[in-house]
Amino acid sequence: MDKLKPKVTGIGGIFFRSKDPKASRAWYAANLGLAVNEYGSAFEFRNAHRPEEINYLNWSPFNENTEYFAPSDKEFMINYRVQNIEGLVAQLKENGVTVLDEIVSYDYGKFIHIMDLEGNKIELWEPVDEVFTKMGKETTK
Repeated sequence: MDKLKPKVTGIGGIFFRSKDPKASRAWYAANLGLAVNEYGSAFEFRNAHRPEEINYLNWSPFNENTEYFAPSDKEFMINYRVQNIEGLVAQLKENGVTVLDEIVSYDYGKFIHIMDLEGNKIELWEPVDEVFTKMGKETTK
């Protein structure tokens, strides 16, 4: 994977503040047909370069008082799917981009947070989509 050009490959998640995340999830399920769980909804799609591979985009309402978006004071945060996260972080640091933390790894991928030039916190995710596929949870598609 390190031989892959460090870059964003798509959207991995859309997160926003909500006065009542549980009610928001229920409203979107009832009115827009989203398959929801305790975190939001996982949208399933196919990888354009490997059509047999299922990929995911996570939609999640967060409590309006969440600190997860800090230091940003924005109402939303976007998660971008990336390849070669280590190479991308090195590039970002060379370019003077504010990197907020260190890369953390989970069975479903690697994550790090950065700030853009307008104070938006951005989450970068190098996914391991197979983990979500194996979970077999209901998805929005």
